[in-house]
Amino acid sequence: MTELVPIRYGRMAASPFAFFRGAAYVMAADLASTPNSGMTVQLCGDAHLSNFGGFAGPARRLLFDLNDFDETLPGPWEWDVKRLAASLTIAARQRHFDARARRRIAVASMGRYRETMRAFARMSNLDVWHSRVEFEEILSRVHGRLDHEALRRARQNIAKARRKDRMRALSKLTHVVDGEPRFISDPPLIVPAAELLEEYGLPDRETADEHVRELVRAYRATLPGELRRLVESYRYVDFARKVVGVGSVGTRAWIVLLLGRDAEDPLFLQVKEAQRSVLEPFARRSAFKNQGQRVMQGQRLMQAAGDIMLGWIRTTGVDGRERDFYVRQLWDWKVSADVDGMDPTGLELYGGLCGASLARAHARSGDRVAIAAYLGRSDRFDRAIADFSERYADQNERDHEALVAAIDAGRVEARTGV
Repeated sequence: MTELVPIRYGRMAASPFAFFRGAAYVMAADLASTPNSGMTVQLCGDAHLSNFGGFAGPARRLLFDLNDFDETLPGPWEWDVKRLAASLTIAARQRHFDARARRRIAVASMGRYRETMRAFARMSNLDVWHSRVEFEEILSRVHGRLDHEALRRARQNIAKARRKDRMRALSKLTHVVDGEPRFISDPPLIVPAAELLEEYGLPDRETADEHVRELVRAYRATLPGELRRLVESYRYVDFARKVVGVGSVGTRAWIVLLLGRDAEDPLFLQVKEAQRSVLEPFARRSAFKNQGQRVMQGQRLMQAAGDIMLGWIRTTGVDGRERDFYVRQLWDWKVSADVDGMDPTGLELYGGLCGASLARAHARSGDRVAIAAYLGRSDRFDRAIADFSERYADQNERDHEALVAAIDAGRVEARTGV
């Protein structure tokens, strides 16, 4: 998969914000030397603003929450907070907002984190655990602060999210071959099974398909009994490699198509490689031997309501190396913020929503009472993190410039436009 790394560098070189998205390890190393309160929580590990968004809850309601847990690990709660604040400031710079607007955005987000943590400190354990935010609730709350165009875009994004489901994946990612759906070819982003046989030196399609069936069986064993029965009602049909994200480019990511009652009853699974968290060199070693299980358990702990299909596997690749993966549904009402379309007010409201969601995620695993007491009633914490975010945005721009210079000098290979 090293042949995909130039795509990652090409995507990171596009802008300081794109660089920041792919540089979770860089910031983890930077944060390791900063002071913290000594209070730990289950960290997201990569809590930038684009790793929050909407998805379908088990009750088929569109929820807002953190939605990326590749780097999750216990650690100082300040690390997630600082990454979120820095991402907001870097995004605001990309939108050419002035210093006053940027500071207002960062302070508002941190204020919402602080106030939400203090609210959770007064709640019972069960009430904290059951707390969640639905998109319709968000719209009703911010209706008076957004202009007509911003509200129209928000509702448009919600409608788009509800269309981004397994039937949409069936129409966009597959075509019919011999009466059954098969993944399309769109290299390097989507490479179907038939083309992967030659690339990976697999002996034949039948052997490759049987290996995938074995993986599906191993994955089923990590699900609760009732969900195991559900997945057993589907049969395996096809698989492909699919490039995703920015920081994940270069790691192994597969998509698997299963069919239920007929060709109009698909189940798409994403099988994504789980490596050691970027936080591990600076925090603590994971309690889980399987990195896919680490990701799944961290997500279950932090998310208010997640994908019922979450599971994990370990398998040996054609190169003889064992690797860990986590498994989830490919598309299930996924929606992300349109940062490029936000004005300062919109980004301020969105940053506040992210701050509140992060506080709820931390409150589920950490000592919310102690953290709330540490944060206090004043905005001193909010202003301090806003100061940090501006300094870190400066550093991020220098790091981005260094990458671009290395690409221009030929020291780093990058592929753009993919």
